[in-house]
Amino acid sequence: MPSNPVAGRTRPVVVVTGASAGVGRATALAFAREWGAAVGLIARSRDALEEVAAEVERLGGAALVLPADVADAEAVEAAAGQAERALGPIDVWVNNAMVTVFGRIRDLTPEEVRRVTEVTYLGSVHGTMAALRRMLPRDRGLILQVGSALAYRSIPLQAAYCGAKSAIRGFIDSLRSELIHDGSRLRVTMVHLPAVNTPQFDWARSHMPRRAKPVGAIFDPDDIGHAIVQAAADPKREHWLGFTTAEAILGTQALPAYADYRVAFTAFEGQETEETEAPDRPDNLFEPVPGLHRTHGRFTGQEERLSLSTTGTAARGFAFLAGLAVVGGIGYAARAALRKERT
Repeated sequence: MPSNPVAGRTRPVVVVTGASAGVGRATALAFAREWGAAVGLIARSRDALEEVAAEVERLGGAALVLPADVADAEAVEAAAGQAERALGPIDVWVNNAMVTVFGRIRDLTPEEVRRVTEVTYLGSVHGTMAALRRMLPRDRGLILQVGSALAYRSIPLQAAYCGAKSAIRGFIDSLRSELIHDGSRLRVTMVHLPAVNTPQFDWARSHMPRRAKPVGAIFDPDDIGHAIVQAAADPKREHWLGFTTAEAILGTQALPAYADYRVAFTAFEGQETEETEAPDRPDNLFEPVPGLHRTHGRFTGQEERLSLSTTGTAARGFAFLAGLAVVGGIGYAARAALRKERT
């Protein structure tokens, strides 16, 4: 039973896009486990969604399989309508679906960039608009956008994905302002993630010579799913998950030029293992890859515990106070030196 159901109902209705694997799958299962939610599951692979649906029901939730490509606005709208007819009014809509391409910009094709944009950015736009059509007349509901530290701090070798995540942040900020202007009771929150151990590093298209890996500290998708449910129960403006997320965002805001140089010299090798990439490996950019729909990737055992989860406001406030402390310390030292010189 949920400790804080969004609409006060015993079985809240949640829709999750990208629900067949990784963070989306972990999130759907967490809503079933912690809220007993009825979960609408959106992704391209019906077979994979059937597996997730069985897990959701085993955990005490209800599940509805909604095969759709989020790049198709009409398909997303149809899935939203089907979810409401079968499960009831949607309380929480989670935009999570994404694809990426690893490689230098000079090696990408226009078709690859377009596809990453259509799924990762426009897929979130389509989901948000489908949710708004249903939530605005009721004047209630929550749109939860799964973001990334890369929405603030772009890195090399993932330009299309970083651009899409940055675009989502801009879109959500505009929506938030419109809802405030209208006095709407709809809530919007964006949950920014660190690197997570998901299958994307095995099925994302890559132009790199060696196999891809997450850059920086790696976190467990089950922990991330739990944190997303917590964010839905207490939806602040932004939630930052993991110390690396706060470090990347605050570091970029404080010293953007330094951050450019830092990722230039750490994020190339940091995104590649020593293993050679298999030639002609199937990828999920345009079609699902059978057999890889699971929650965890191949980095199990290397994850760190999600020890820090904070709101963006709190993190920025802490950074501001820390900055004041540094400035105050410098000022105190300067005054002490001046007094000593005068004496």
